[in-house]
Amino acid sequence: MNNTDRSGNTTSKLNRNKYGVYDRTNYILMVLGFLVLVLGYALMTGGHQAPDQFNFDEIYSFRRITLSPIIIICGFLIEIYAVLRKGKTE
Repeated sequence: MNNTDRSGNTTSKLNRNKYGVYDRTNYILMVLGFLVLVLGYALMTGGHQAPDQFNFDEIYSFRRITLSPIIIICGFLIEIYAVLRKGKTE
């Protein structure tokens, strides 16, 4: 959208919406990515065991070693997409 100032020069205004720099969908995706990250980190935490015991199967389980990092990487990919996604221009 071009406007002219008092001297007749053409100026360009930034296309800002009521949500700021990002579109509403971007913010929804950012919250979704954050929730996926929280889920991944929650899956990485684990059960309670006595300090003098070492449970190999619990510490090196599929959930902690494989599933949780995959979910965390997906959360970061959602965040990157949410930041780089271009909003609709009117």
